[in-house]
Amino acid sequence: MSKEGPRGSGEERERAGGSAGGSIPGPGEPRGPRDSAGGSNPGPGGSRGRRGGIWSRDFGLFFSARAVAKLGDTMLPVALAAGLLQHGYGAGAVGLAMAASVACFAGLVIFGGVFADRFSTRLLMIGADVTRLVTQSLAAVMFFSGHVVLWEICVIGAVNGAAAALFQPGVASTVPRLAADVQAANGAIRVAESVAQLAGPAVAGMLVAFASPGVVFAAHAGTYGLSALCLLLLRLPPAQPGTEAIRDSGFRADLVEGWREFRSRTWLWGVIAIWCVLMIAAWGPAVPLIATQVVQEHGPRAYGLVNSALGLGTVIGGVFALRLRPRRMLRAGAVALFGFSLFPATVGAGFGVEWMAAGAVVAGAGMSFWGVMWATSIQTQVPRDVLNRIHAYDVAGSLAMTPVGQALAGPAAGVFGTRHVLLAGGVTTVLVAAALLSVPAIRGLIRVDSTVPVPGGSLDKSSSNREPAHRGSR
Repeated sequence: MSKEGPRGSGEERERAGGSAGGSIPGPGEPRGPRDSAGGSNPGPGGSRGRRGGIWSRDFGLFFSARAVAKLGDTMLPVALAAGLLQHGYGAGAVGLAMAASVACFAGLVIFGGVFADRFSTRLLMIGADVTRLVTQSLAAVMFFSGHVVLWEICVIGAVNGAAAALFQPGVASTVPRLAADVQAANGAIRVAESVAQLAGPAVAGMLVAFASPGVVFAAHAGTYGLSALCLLLLRLPPAQPGTEAIRDSGFRADLVEGWREFRSRTWLWGVIAIWCVLMIAAWGPAVPLIATQVVQEHGPRAYGLVNSALGLGTVIGGVFALRLRPRRMLRAGAVALFGFSLFPATVGAGFGVEWMAAGAVVAGAGMSFWGVMWATSIQTQVPRDVLNRIHAYDVAGSLAMTPVGQALAGPAAGVFGTRHVLLAGGVTTVLVAAALLSVPAIRGLIRVDSTVPVPGGSLDKSSSNREPAHRGSR
């Protein structure tokens, strides 16, 4: 993977109007006046000055890249499970292959954030997509030939996870560079990803049934190729000349700086800390236990209906996020998050399939709306020169506890019963949403309308409990 140099050559090409532009502006770089959605307007010659004007050629390319990659990612679990089972492996092997990818991603994404702040995010994302194009093509060849060895599949998964760790941090900083209306852009991407999440498993199931798992792996590889092509054609806005700070610090210093910036924002680390509780007690156990409970009591078709209802809810939540523009975004998102409690609670309470599906729709909408509010808050409140590292800490913190919750789900269900664990997950979700609303730094964070994100985060001046808005505020 070619890189553009620590901070110099890629940005010099950006100033000349080139397409290399994935690098992040240095500290103190003017970011352009922000519109009411908190996004930054482009420099001279840009076309993003009006509120809601997200559909430029370049945002369309990025939107397409995210949508098609998500479609492929949601096809993978079906292909992996069907392929390994057909070749004599069991459920444990499927879990191991999936865990290899997740573990590498979670362990390396923080370092990916540092790379994304030092090099061109665009080239890193293209390189990650090309890497996964190669690995998934190799997996397709293995399944086509019938030569399927578990450790080789795990190695492919690990490489994919490492590539994703390089790709994901750059997403956060790319959105505000392409769209003046950051919230609307996040909402549009969320809707597209939700639709892909609905369609992906169904498409994969049809391909497995009428062709073979190898065809799904080949199609998955193709989605990475299309994503890389879209990113290759993408032209990020040029950085303003003469305003960048050339990064002379080392990798370790950048890592420490990212942690310091993360720790200095109470609203940021507060959400992550509270979120870990949700992952352990609600979301982590919900995924395997709801599947088991619904399939055992109502059959696989009922579970497919409930899962589709959850996906429909995420689409609805994304649409609401496109239209609603709350002043205090995290407060609105936390209120919506109460709805997620209905997903585990309706299953745990033993309600009928129709009520489970209704609860799943509300849960999906609440989780999706929260996701847009959260992503937009990070992208508009955090200075651009550390945004990729901050996003990496966010992703790592959010993801780290999910496997713990999934691992504890079985033993907890054995001791307390599946329904009781799911009901406890519903109660935990309510408590988590209430905890988010109880922290002044979280509920008081308001939409950024100023030129530069406030280092400590912007708090509503009408709030009786305010934090000082300066760097390092606790």
